[in-house]
Amino acid sequence: MKPPAGRFAAILVPVLGLMCGCHSAQIDATVENRTGAAIELLEVDYPSASFGADALAAGTDYHYRFQVRLSGPVKVQYTESTSHKVRQMTGPDLFEGQEGRLEILLLPDGKAEFHPELSPHH
Repeated sequence: MKPPAGRFAAILVPVLGLMCGCHSAQIDATVENRTGAAIELLEVDYPSASFGADALAAGTDYHYRFQVRLSGPVKVQYTESTSHKVRQMTGPDLFEGQEGRLEILLLPDGKAEFHPELSPHH
């Protein structure tokens, strides 16, 4: 006895999807608070959107995965918990379709290091 055609298609479509290797280009970001103190109102802006956290304790990390839809720089802003000073810094440019990893190290005195491991842009 033959299986119904609809049942066959229901099995075949997901298998073909896996075989084509299709995936969304995403960047895995990690923001590391190495300032020596807690920070508040962390915001990371990237082309077309942003992410952040209300607070990030000293020595902790925040992870986020995103897709780049346009091109432009990464910008980071946060408020120091003790002095209430707002810190802002600009990182590397991101380009639509890039994927990989981006590590952002927040350092004392409002400094930051950006460590991108990203695919080249076309």
